[in-house]
Amino acid sequence: MKILAAAVVLALWPLAVHAADPLEDELVALEKASWAAWQARDGHFFEGFLSDDHLEIHAFGVSNKASVVASVASPACSVESYAVSGFAFRRLSEDAATLTYRAEQKTTCNGSAVPSPVWATSVFARRGGRWVNVLYQHTALSAK
Repeated sequence: MKILAAAVVLALWPLAVHAADPLEDELVALEKASWAAWQARDGHFFEGFLSDDHLEIHAFGVSNKASVVASVASPACSVESYAVSGFAFRRLSEDAATLTYRAEQKTTCNGSAVPSPVWATSVFARRGGRWVNVLYQHTALSAK
């Protein structure tokens, strides 16, 4: 009986060690909501989603929270469609985590196409009891 119990513990040990972090679902949902808000030009969403010291790095340069919120809310960009997939989560500490994923979008800003597809990275921090995005960066996939 002891051998059977030990075998069960050893068989289940990898599952316990690699158990999913419930934070992953929360942050993926937040990230997906940010894409829906981007398409809907919902600057108000980004007021709460982004940290006050947020940085965004993309093909057009480096932006802060105020410029991201203003850009999202303006008619300068039009998001016809988007898809996000392949999320990878990593908890950095009790109060920090990252998501990396692939994003595709059919978007134009001031008449120019936004690079797509991209590898995206979002860094989140827990501040004041809630998770906020402190950094977003994307890199266009290289042509083969």
